[in-house]
Amino acid sequence: MNSREILEKIKALSKEEKRKLNYDKLKEIMEYMTPDEIIELSNIIGYPVFTRMCMGVLQHKFVLLQDGAAAIIINNEGKILLQSRADRDLWGLPGGCQELGERFKDTIIREVKEETNLDVEEKDLELIDIVSGNSRRNSYPNGDVVINNTALYCIRKYSGELRWDEESKEMKFFDLNNLPKNQNDPDLIEIYMEYEKRKSKDFER
Repeated sequence: MNSREILEKIKALSKEEKRKLNYDKLKEIMEYMTPDEIIELSNIIGYPVFTRMCMGVLQHKFVLLQDGAAAIIINNEGKILLQSRADRDLWGLPGGCQELGERFKDTIIREVKEETNLDVEEKDLELIDIVSGNSRRNSYPNGDVVINNTALYCIRKYSGELRWDEESKEMKFFDLNNLPKNQNDPDLIEIYMEYEKRKSKDFER
């Protein structure tokens, strides 16, 4: 079986089946692949998961630096969209990790579509900030610890019907004065609120 056939076979697997590929199998698969084919394999599996799989027995011990994007999606009433995550009891912003070769703009457009079913055009992305540091540290139930570098976007214009996938239990628009206590991204929401304050002051001048 050549590399193209292997990639197509892996692409047809479910998310859980992809994650069950062990280090030895992955090593065997990648041995004769070109760098471009390895990038494609990474994007099929998902970069953070793929990276950990390549670490073998250390995969849940290694603290991973992740690049990604998150969205403040605002409806006509000025409320922001939050998702109740399926893997823990926290409300967070739509978004996710950058794949190899993606621009941050590509990442947020893809993640918003995957997680919310909403369509966003690049011209309607408003970059708020690139957020990094210890406030972006995150832990997962399986023991993984990551520190994220996050491109934070504001989205005021979108189309489509709101729907969510298995990563979310629920999605709901919240008033900024009545946000849930159990938040996953309080630092990003605070940065957005400061951003809006600065914009209001600049408008008043």
